[in-house]
This record gives sequence, structure tokens and C-alpha cells, in this order.
Amino acid sequence: MYVYEHQAKAILSGYGVPFARGAVAASAEAAEAEAREVDGKGCVVKAQILAGGRGRAGGVRTARDPAAARAAAEALLGSRLTTAQTGPGGQRVKTVYVEELVEPSRALYLGLLIDRSAGRVAVIAAAEGGEDIEERVAGDPGILHRLLVDPQTGPDAAEARRLAQELQLAGAAESFVGLVDSLYRAFVELDANLIEINPLAVLQDGGLAAVDVKMGFDDNALFRHPEIKALRDEDEIDPVEIEAARYEVNYVKLDGDIGCVVSGAGLALATLDLIHKAGGKPADFMDVRPVASREQIATAFGFILRNPNVRAILVNMFGGGILRCDTMAEGIAAAVREVGLKVPLIVRAAGTNHDIAAKVLVSQGIPVAFETDMGAAARNVVAAARRGGA
Repeated sequence: MYVYEHQAKAILSGYGVPFARGAVAASAEAAEAEAREVDGKGCVVKAQILAGGRGRAGGVRTARDPAAARAAAEALLGSRLTTAQTGPGGQRVKTVYVEELVEPSRALYLGLLIDRSAGRVAVIAAAEGGEDIEERVAGDPGILHRLLVDPQTGPDAAEARRLAQELQLAGAAESFVGLVDSLYRAFVELDANLIEINPLAVLQDGGLAAVDVKMGFDDNALFRHPEIKALRDEDEIDPVEIEAARYEVNYVKLDGDIGCVVSGAGLALATLDLIHKAGGKPADFMDVRPVASREQIATAFGFILRNPNVRAILVNMFGGGILRCDTMAEGIAAAVREVGLKVPLIVRAAGTNHDIAAKVLVSQGIPVAFETDMGAAARNVVAAARRGGA
């Protein structure tokens, strides 16, 4: 789950993270009023959407006076902002964030995320931030500096000072050490999976200020943080994804035409990779949890059957100690009986009761092509989608 910039700043300000003065506005009049509070210093009007790349898309505008802030808000509110992270349809701008203009002497990048290979939180930073940071890191990985945090002790002050030195922050080293400590506490205490500050401004007086921040949380830990969960904007989430969450199914709608039903998140990612390798485009990511019931599986499969963009479906099931292949097959059969099947269905079943699963589908008259090899299954479903479905 991600939150808007202004929500992330409100959360992190409680941990002592320094920000410029700002407020959210849902109207041009409110944006103008907030700009008047900046005392003539000028402000920045930022579209609030759950995606990065706003600056390149015209979603961040500088205003030197309240009238300019009003005009910027009028242009942004109600518009659809399209960035590399929104997809072609973009996201509608419902609010803007009006923030005091910060003119830094330098702009850095600072982020915290989970390094799964190390099993620790990693602090990553670059001496120059900006919206093109991903492209620059891809071209020169050496510009990115890293600090792994020991979960038993938290951030080591000496290591944080070393990182500050690598970032050429001699005059703000202690402020940087304190900032890393604050961000790490927020990351751990709130079960975050990402905190990204880009840019982190070095001010003329040597201080630091987080100009923009992106913050994401572990969905599986939201039950521990009802105050965070309450910030979720369901208007920005596909209604099917919301319904899927109610049935404890991990579902993310994508823009392809091949429906995917897979038991296990890792297997689901591998399946999507194989479909891409075969030249296809998945219509969804769906991970059926090991504890799923027949009813939950039937509901999940129904989401795909009702998707008008789907031209073929691949089911990749691996029966384990909890979720058996025949349980998945029974759920699929129930969904087909209710909704109907109008596109080709390819099934790859392995593990516990895979043979019974095949008998369940065949005995109920469901037209299905079976594969034992994942690569062959992916190639066949791509070919079926290209033939135009049923």
C-alpha cells in the first residue's frame, strides 16, 4: 500500500524528519490561500497521485505568488496525469500539495528498502538526486552508495557518517546521521517496505529538508496499523482488486490479454516472466494463497472470466502440503459453471493430487489443454491468445 506525498510527510514529521511548510488543497481557492501563508517566498504546487514521475508530466509547478498558485491548481485539479508509472490512462488529480519553495545548494537521493538477499533494511543514497535517478544508476551503478542495517542494533552512527562522507556532506554529517536514524525507526515501527526521499535538499545553511517523499507499507502488516490502513484511497484501486482482497486473493490487474491463476507468489512471478519471454502480455498477477478454499478460488477465477480483455487463460498450480491441485480444480470448475468459459484454458498441474485435478476438470466437461512443462504452457497460451480466443 502506498500513500500520497502529503500523507507520507505527515507520518514522517512525527519522527522528526524535516520538511518545508506545506498543506493539501482540494480547490484552487484553497491553494491560493495556502500560498499566501508562505510569506512571499514562492511555493510549489504538486499534483497528488500515487505514482512517480510527476515533474516530467507537468504535475509539479512553481508559483512565485498566490495568483500563480491558484492558476497552477486550476490547471492540475481534475486533470489526468500520465507518467511512466500510471499506465496510459493516467490518474486523476483530486488534490494538490502547496509547499514552500526550497532552493537547495544540492539535491541528493536517499531511500530505505528491504534487501532480501541480505535479509536486512538497506539505506541507499546518491550524491545527486532527481527524477532520472533510475536511468543514471542503470548506466553507472557506482553512483549508488549502500548501508545495511543490523536489525539488532539499528543504524550504526559511524557507518552513517561514512555514508555522509561519501555523499560529500561534511557540514551536515550529524544531521544526516539523525535523519537516517529517524527514517529507520519509522520504517521498522510502521512495517514500511519503502521510504524514498528524492530529492533530499541540502539547504544554504547546511541543514537538510526532504522535498519529496514516497512511502509504501507491507499490506500483510496493515492489521497492526489501522491508522495507516485508513489512509488507503480506494478510488485509486481497481474495484476487482478490492474485492479480491476481501477473499484473501492477491490480485493485480495488468494491461495484457492472458489471464493467469497461480498458486504461490514466486511461481506467479516466474509464470509472468515465461509469458513475457514467449511474447505474450499477462492480464493480471494472481497468487492463490495456500489456505484458499474452493469458494475463494472460484471467486478469484471468476475475476478473470469476467475480464473482457482476456483472450486465453493459463492456470499454473503446484499442489503442496496445504493447497492441493484438486482443490484448485474444483474452484475453477465452480467458476466456469457459474460464468461460462469463452476463451482457451491451458492448465499445468504438478504436485499433490495433480492427476485428480485433471480428472475433476475433464469429468465436468470443461474444455482444457494440459501441459506438464511450464515453458510449453506459456508458449501455448500465448499462441492461443494470438489466435483470438474462442
